Amino acid sequence: MADDPGGGSELRYGRGSDDRDEAGRRLRPLEAVASVVVDAAYRLHRDPGPGLLESVYQAIFAHELERRGMVVARQVRVPVEFAGQFFDEGFRADLIVDGRLLVELKSVEQLAPVHAKQLLTYLRLMKLPLGLLINFGAARFQEGIRRVVNGHVDVDAGRLRIHQRSPRPPPTALGGSSA
Repeated sequence: MADDPGGGSELRYGRGSDDRDEAGRRLRPLEAVASVVVDAAYRLHRDPGPGLLESVYQAIFAHELERRGMVVARQVRVPVEFAGQFFDEGFRADLIVDGRLLVELKSVEQLAPVHAKQLLTYLRLMKLPLGLLINFGAARFQEGIRRVVNGHVDVDAGRLRIHQRSPRPPPTALGGSSA
């Protein structure tokens, strides 16, 4: 979808993992979309690095994802329903990738707990299963990325782990083999 930073984009969201787009093409698996987003975010965090405004990161990041074949909508209006009424004053999602993955961007020194809570609320309102919270202001990329899940069952989080040590093997008995 084309970006529309001024007025927000209209977008249908909340499609399942086996759906097809409007042209009948099969959608990429959600975890594959998330993997591309994480890789692009890592590269953007590395070059040019922390210190730019959030709006600059958003523009560059959206362009990079589109260059990688993703469909990206910026500043998507998301209405809030309350007591049977819809309100357009809800919020604007920073990025929706392939109509299925919500990406919220920050450029702050450190993420606060409220950032992940906000993202979870956005996921619930949009009925989306997965969101990524990416902070380009963190000193290290690993400190600035959070995966937020909303009832998402098709999770292969192992592919999205960043520089995590593999678990140590259990200790064996002293002086003998474990057989």
